[in-house]
Amino acid sequence: MKKTSTSDKKPDQIVWSEEKGYNAAILPYATNVGAPAIVTEDISAWKQRGVNKVNHQLKAKFEELKAEYQQMIEELQWNELVYSAKFNFEPVIGEEYHLYVGDDGNVFLSLIEPGQWRRECIGSFRLNSEQKWMKI
Repeated sequence: MKKTSTSDKKPDQIVWSEEKGYNAAILPYATNVGAPAIVTEDISAWKQRGVNKVNHQLKAKFEELKAEYQQMIEELQWNELVYSAKFNFEPVIGEEYHLYVGDDGNVFLSLIEPGQWRRECIGSFRLNSEQKWMKI
């Protein structure tokens, strides 16, 4: 290990590198004591605006997903009800059918419209091409 003498030491404000020597003039920042202080900007307001904006976007997306989820649950429940109902025919895609409560309390599917007889109508449905019952 090389021992340094007092003549080899450089003052603190001198910028020295082995490759470039005295390189204070080419550095992108001031290196002497009299230079202006390097002050970081206060970006807390910018950060807060960013946080608020992102939180708003995420909350809006969450509400969209929540509404879509609720709609899917509702579709699932209607499909389970219609598929579990009694019917003795093969439904045609695109046709309108009506779900009724029978005298025995069981649910059945019919082509007869609600205004044509006195039965408790649960709802009207249409079978789509994906074999999903859509409430009308």
